[in-house]
Amino acid sequence: MDPFLLTRSLIDIESITGNEKAVGEFLFAALSRLALSTQGVVERMHVAADRCNVLATWGKPVATMSTHMDTVPPFFASSEDDEFVRGRGACDAKGIIASMICAAENLLAAGTRNFGLLFVVGEEKDSLGALWAAKHSRGSKFVVNGEPTENKLALGSKGALRYVLTTRGRLAHSAYPELGDSAIEKLLDLLTEIRKIRLPQDTLLGKSTLNIGTISGGRAPNVIADEAHADLMFRTVADPEPIRAALQGLVSGRGELKEMLHTPALRLEPLDGFEPAVVAYTTDIPNFNGAWGKPFLIGPGSIHVAHTAEERIPKKELLDAIAIYTSIVQKLLAGASGA
Repeated sequence: MDPFLLTRSLIDIESITGNEKAVGEFLFAALSRLALSTQGVVERMHVAADRCNVLATWGKPVATMSTHMDTVPPFFASSEDDEFVRGRGACDAKGIIASMICAAENLLAAGTRNFGLLFVVGEEKDSLGALWAAKHSRGSKFVVNGEPTENKLALGSKGALRYVLTTRGRLAHSAYPELGDSAIEKLLDLLTEIRKIRLPQDTLLGKSTLNIGTISGGRAPNVIADEAHADLMFRTVADPEPIRAALQGLVSGRGELKEMLHTPALRLEPLDGFEPAVVAYTTDIPNFNGAWGKPFLIGPGSIHVAHTAEERIPKKELLDAIAIYTSIVQKLLAGASGA
């Protein structure tokens, strides 16, 4: 397959988290055509209504290449020039999907078997696809997870700790604020204090960080707000308990705190011949919970343009990734057979 055309075809199928059905069907059809001539097996792994992981295997999978099908909003279609393929998901992670499929073609052309491709839903929000796959493993000993690392092998990644913070007040006419109790003012006060929490640091992963991702609340400009909300995302580097305890201490009696997601920070092993890196984002690897084997994290593209209006993937890195994924799978299979 043409890796640039395949990347653009994938980008042009909108697959914001929760709406992965169409891109999943596209991948199921494309992989089924490949499997037909190479004695492979392709299956839909039903995760939820209209949401399926897609798994393709050739023989018994010892090594599995995996990444996610979903993207963040907003959707925008593909374009390209001599240097880049652009569009939502270009590097996170549809270009990676394309490079993995092309690597699979290379492996099959060389007579290689006992590997698989696993493309999952939900990574950008709740890792639903990876959590489901963790309960339905196929015996794989290694999983090569694709995220944009500029084709460097990640030795670690930060974790994620996500909360919804809610404050409540009392409605009143804004001309008489003394008769009400502003939930928005309560929320702003809490957020000011939360931003001052001292966050853990780590020698490998660096500093923990906090992002106040969304703020909402209120009824109208002339109404004292009775409810307000904020979404908080901590990028963690160590045990999250100190953050949890500090939050609970600040919020207790002043609001409601609901933990939505925790993905632990991750440390990974090196692999000879690959340049190392450390990344600040969170991946599906912890949610696989070891069920798909020992993890490695590598992929083309830069995380600095993922989730932005300038999302793109260098064509050279995409081509290099095909060779990298081919080499890694061959190396892992050779090591497994010699063990």
